Amino acid sequence: MKLNYYPDTDSLYIDMADRPSTESKVISDGVVLDYDKDGNLVGIDLDNASRIVDLKELVLNKLPMQKETIVA
Repeated sequence: MKLNYYPDTDSLYIDMADRPSTESKVISDGVVLDYDKDGNLVGIDLDNASRIVDLKELVLNKLPMQKETIVA
């Protein structure tokens, strides 16, 4: 899973899979879910992300991690 924040648009994209999306559904104002060709969720797009989530803190709890990557 990858979190990509774009400050110029204040959007956060949560990339959940390495598959391309073929369909997108708006589920509420500023929240879009992306699905692959089989209907599996592959990404979440949050517009105006700083109003929806606290972007200053990321907490990971009990994740089975093989590799840790932190970019500041």
